[in-house]
Amino acid sequence: MAKKWFVLRVQSNREEKVKEALEESARIGGLEGKLAKVLVPTEKVSEIKGGKKRITERKIYPGYIMTAIEVDDQGNIPSDVWYLIRETSGTGDFVGGNRKPVPMANYEVEKMLTEVERKEEKPKASIHFKEGDRVRIKEGPFENFDGTVEEILETSGRVKIILTIFGRATPVELEYWQVETV
Repeated sequence: MAKKWFVLRVQSNREEKVKEALEESARIGGLEGKLAKVLVPTEKVSEIKGGKKRITERKIYPGYIMTAIEVDDQGNIPSDVWYLIRETSGTGDFVGGNRKPVPMANYEVEKMLTEVERKEEKPKASIHFKEGDRVRIKEGPFENFDGTVEEILETSGRVKIILTIFGRATPVELEYWQVETV
């Protein structure tokens, strides 16, 4: 038997509860081997709220969970696992079909698992600007200067802004939290 990953629609904002219920039902029913893994892919995001920097976890795919299931030789989900999933409160349909759900492609599985592993690394900055936005600098040596966002450097959590200083356009790189929209 091979293991395949499937996407399952679940009630929004109940992804963790449905995951726990599926794992508990599989444990009670002795199906842990067939329902190999259940994931709610998330990422860590750093945000500034009320002047304080907070790191929060955000669901990458709200309303969906991913599950690895041992399928038979024809690629079908065993009926005991099928009914366990269908009878669990909060679950919806599998993505891709009624009785024959479509498993995720290998590259999709690799991408998802890489994103899940990466969440343990440095949190991603939640930058709410886009290129061309008018902004005001709220902290640092250029405080109260107005400028235009030229580039967003997501990997470093910085924003490149064009300021007019002494009548000349000057590019300045700042942390995203030092800037606010005008």
